[in-house]
Amino acid sequence: MPETSRPQELPARLLTDAEMIEACRVRDFARVFRLVKARAGIYPSMIARRCDLTPSRVGEVMAGRRQLVHMDVIERVADGLRIPGHMLGLARRSWETPTALTVSERQPPQEAAVQEPAPATLPGSEVDSFLALASRADPGPSTLRALQASIEDYWRRDDQHGGEVLRPAVVGQLRYVVGLLHDGYPEPIRQELYGVAAELARLTGWTYFDARQYSQARAYFAEALQLAKQVDDRQFIANVLACMSLQATYQDKPGDALAYVNAAQDAARGAPGATPRVMSMLSMREAFAHATLGSRTATHAALSEAHRQFDCTRPGDSDPTWVRYFDEPKLIVDTGIAHGRLGEAATAEPLIADALRRESDSNQRGRAFHTLWLARTQLQRGKLEQACRTATDALEHASAIASQRVTGHLREFYDQLGPHRNEPTAIAFEARLRELLPA
Repeated sequence: MPETSRPQELPARLLTDAEMIEACRVRDFARVFRLVKARAGIYPSMIARRCDLTPSRVGEVMAGRRQLVHMDVIERVADGLRIPGHMLGLARRSWETPTALTVSERQPPQEAAVQEPAPATLPGSEVDSFLALASRADPGPSTLRALQASIEDYWRRDDQHGGEVLRPAVVGQLRYVVGLLHDGYPEPIRQELYGVAAELARLTGWTYFDARQYSQARAYFAEALQLAKQVDDRQFIANVLACMSLQATYQDKPGDALAYVNAAQDAARGAPGATPRVMSMLSMREAFAHATLGSRTATHAALSEAHRQFDCTRPGDSDPTWVRYFDEPKLIVDTGIAHGRLGEAATAEPLIADALRRESDSNQRGRAFHTLWLARTQLQRGKLEQACRTATDALEHASAIASQRVTGHLREFYDQLGPHRNEPTAIAFEARLRELLPA
């Protein structure tokens, strides 16, 4: 069926209604059609059109003069009215898994062989390049402050909306700063430019990581490492390695994740002025790697070290800007997630719930992640209705951002619902999922 003519979902309140469930179970299509008309506003002529039936046949069914018994007709009714297959004793229908939950690693888009010309009102890219060369002034402190401010703004918008739409601007600024490095600026300015370029390369890698384009992410993380190495910024090198460790965790490569984070810890320990907050964050990444490996004792030891280091933080610490996100609520929620990865749901649930109460609402992606983790721990504890309500709350945040990593978390929760898909609360969640994240 074409995308443009895809049927709308039935209301969740109808799919979870006891009368509808019973009518579907016994395949009483007279009652099914009457309920669809009364509760969803889908009249007989629309039922006929959606199910590829004649209006007269629908009328006869609703009047009780005719029954639907052939399997191909029942399948057309299920697909046309969007009645989940299990309700009618059918196999799961292809449309029941939202296309939005496809989470395979995405390939970077291929450039078109013939590019459309730019609008006539805009100058060509060559003109921009020549004008930039002609007007380029030595970057002073104000220019460097502006570049740093733009990076902080990119990170804020990445948290709120996802990074995919920001990537062209970030890459453009990265190439601009790398171009400045080819000029003969005094060493203090070159040092700062290398630092800015490294941060932009890491941010670009992060946007690819969030979009599950892992090979591209690694390429930009490698560039960030090279740029940071030019100025021997050991703490920033540790930061990039920590990002690579997290990516390896998501790729289910816990051995790689542990190797990266151990290298990050070595780099940070050898850096002048390594702060407790940095070491705490790195210990938490180590805990994630151990938890993914299933190493309970090592995970608990890394969590203890993360908390010990965080207890040493002080308001006046000279923390790098890139680690300031790692505050107390983040420490707590990550502790809960590490326990959740180990299957220690009873410990994880109250920690994640407490952190969510204290987190900022501005980080839509973070709240979506953490709320889904809370739902997963609740489901592990047998709290099906509460878990589905929590996951539905997470959908509100997930629908506001473009993040394939969030989609991955949705996929995991959705798969965990498998044994409970006949339950009304699970049906209601799936209906809301398809409503907010359409194909």
